[in-house]
Amino acid sequence: MTAPAYDVAIIGAGIVGAACAREFARSGMSVVVLERDCIGGGATAAGMGHIVAMDDSEAQFALTRYSRQLWQELRPELPGDVEYEQRGTIWVAADEEEMAEVERKHAWYSARGVATRILNSVELKREEPNLRPVRKDIAGGLLVPEDAVIFPPCAARFLIDEARTHGAEVILGCAVTAAGNGRVQTNRKGEIAARAIVNAAGADSPFLTPGLSVKKRKGHLVITDRYPVFVRHQLVELGYLKSAHSSTTDSVAFNVQPRCTGQVLIGSSRQYEAEHNEVDRIVLARMIQRAQEYMPAIADLAALRTWMGFRAATPDKLPLIGPHQIGSPHEDKTMFLATGHEGLGITTSLGTARLLADQLLNRKSEIPIEPYLPARQSEPAYA
Repeated sequence: MTAPAYDVAIIGAGIVGAACAREFARSGMSVVVLERDCIGGGATAAGMGHIVAMDDSEAQFALTRYSRQLWQELRPELPGDVEYEQRGTIWVAADEEEMAEVERKHAWYSARGVATRILNSVELKREEPNLRPVRKDIAGGLLVPEDAVIFPPCAARFLIDEARTHGAEVILGCAVTAAGNGRVQTNRKGEIAARAIVNAAGADSPFLTPGLSVKKRKGHLVITDRYPVFVRHQLVELGYLKSAHSSTTDSVAFNVQPRCTGQVLIGSSRQYEAEHNEVDRIVLARMIQRAQEYMPAIADLAALRTWMGFRAATPDKLPLIGPHQIGSPHEDKTMFLATGHEGLGITTSLGTARLLADQLLNRKSEIPIEPYLPARQSEPAYA
């Protein structure tokens, strides 16, 4: 049997695979990254680049806050094209019922050491003059000032470049046809041997590791022409959380981001059972209409581009990070997963890479790894 040529073979050069490559190579492991297309494509290119601490569950909060901290630590090294800006998030409350949720979130975050500030309607309009609904006044919002935004494709390229400086090999245009038991079959390089294989193929990860509880979730984005200071913070409706809880229903939500170019990035949508690669004009129209309900002047902005991507979703909304099928009859001790991040892959990429490196190197992790281990899902939960 051929001796392993690498310590780790990573399948996928999206931002999660790129972060893993950097972390592993910096830790002294020999690494090869196999990518069928380009660096930072796929879901990475269809991500808003929101670096955010989320509170959907304790486990989601732990990973997103940890990852946000790692991004903050990396900030001095990031080149200008990554466009890291600490814009802050405002969770917008449309009515008094949602203001009660603002109060809850504020108390929840504060108890865990995350800075937040409650904004009443006057303060909110001062922060975001264009944020005015058509029919009724907005009640207020919650500002999370340490959240940030980045440009994901360039961030992925930076992470890959960092990995290369530490000896990682990156092979583009190299499709993986099968992987397991320390062997990766490719269309260009034949068989590659590695002591560990990391499946970071996102929405395509079940193709390489059958039986994963990972499902494609389609999302759309719109980018406008340059309109400086039209929006100042990442703005997200609190109703976004309600739509995010659905694992089967298509939905749209108000989610708008300022870019350092002066452009406005508009989201968001979620679709299941929609695996065609074309923009869905009906869903796109619903998404833009939703944005206009919160910011009517969006109707006057010129859109330059619309596009879509597929995100890898799990039933419990937590990623799969760690060894696959441990303890099962089909156990493969060489196969590890870094997938299922859905809309939080940009945020959690650095945390995912650190947790996975901790496991491969038998290091103690900064946060508990158990909530993200693939073993928590002993069988597929999606019908």
